[in-house]
Order: sequence, then structure tokens, then C-alpha cells
Amino acid sequence: MPTQVSESFILRSYPFREGDLIISFFTREEGKLRGVARRARRPKSPFGAGLERLSHVRLAYFLRENAELANLSSCELIESGFGVQPGYECSLALDYFTEISEHLLPPHEANEKFFRLLKSTVDHLRAGGAVWPAVDYFTLWAVRLTGVLPEMRVSDEVAELVNGMFVTPLAKIATPEWNKTTLQALRRSLVRAVEQHVERRLLTVPLLEAL
Repeated sequence: MPTQVSESFILRSYPFREGDLIISFFTREEGKLRGVARRARRPKSPFGAGLERLSHVRLAYFLRENAELANLSSCELIESGFGVQPGYECSLALDYFTEISEHLLPPHEANEKFFRLLKSTVDHLRAGGAVWPAVDYFTLWAVRLTGVLPEMRVSDEVAELVNGMFVTPLAKIATPEWNKTTLQALRRSLVRAVEQHVERRLLTVPLLEAL
């Protein structure tokens, strides 16, 4: 199979051998993959800052048939993960998006709508948008697009909120005008559904709840 180039989001990186990284990345065409970026931890890395969390890149990689890991050869930076607004709250939201994506997305399964969801929420924060609307919007759409959305018996207020998020662009969502308690209850219900599905607790959730 020849080298492929795909628009991708970097999800996570892990040290591997001396100077190398294992990269988890989400491609538009082939879904979530993992690969080895050789010499990525060295001063003159061929990848530059392109392997930072939630950097939007064009990634070149080679994946042999039946191989678990691809070989990453280069990446062209489209939007840096460093370009998002600074601050602990925003950084934690990005960690949350990454953790949800890592656990919910199956490997080697394209999901164009989820790719667009990830892009829209990161772009929203990059443009200075409010953090909590992005967190709530991302959570609701993530569980829907991955088939985890539970059947919820909810109040009319929650139903209106959910339906509004499904038909309103993120940039026009203004969650401060909604009841904070209602939003928290919805968020906890969705997170619980995710945790039951992946059979583990999400590390970022207690940190978000403490804000």
C-alpha cells in the first residue's frame, strides 16, 4: 500500500523507544489510527509542532496490511493546537474532547460527521467562544454519532434543550440562558452513558465538575 496523506486531528502521543512517539490520530477518511513517529522527540524533529494534542494536520503515513501501527513520515500543520484560547478551563475542555474521542471512536472506522464535530468545537474555542457550550454540545453530539445516546426520560425543559442543540449551530448556542442545574443533570446523564459503554471512568470529568 502506498503512503497515504489524510486530513487528521492528533489525539494523543506516548513516548516510544528513544526519541520516538506513538501517535493516536483521527483521520477524515479512515477513522482513528495509531502510528509511530520516528525521531519526533528529538530537537530537529521532522514533525515540528504538528503532533501536539488536537493539532489539525495533513498527515502522511504508511500502514501495512494487518499491521497495528502505521509509520508516520511527515505532517503539514493546518491549525495548531496551541492556537486555541489560553487558560486552564479551555485546556481541560480540549483534554475532555480528546478523552471522549479516544474511548468512543473504534479504530479503522471512518466517521465524517464526528470529524466535523471535533473541528467545529475546536474552531469555536480557537475563535474565543465560551467553553461550556462547547463541552455540552460536543458531549451530546458525540454520544449520538457513536450510537451511545441513551433513551432518556427527561423533563420538557431538558427535551427542549436537547432538541435545540441538535438543530442549532454551536456558535449560536447560548447556554447561560438555560437552567444551570438542568444542564448539569443532562451532562452527567450523557457522561454516565459514555462510562458505561467504555467500562471505565473518564479522568477529565471530575476536573471539569470542580470548575
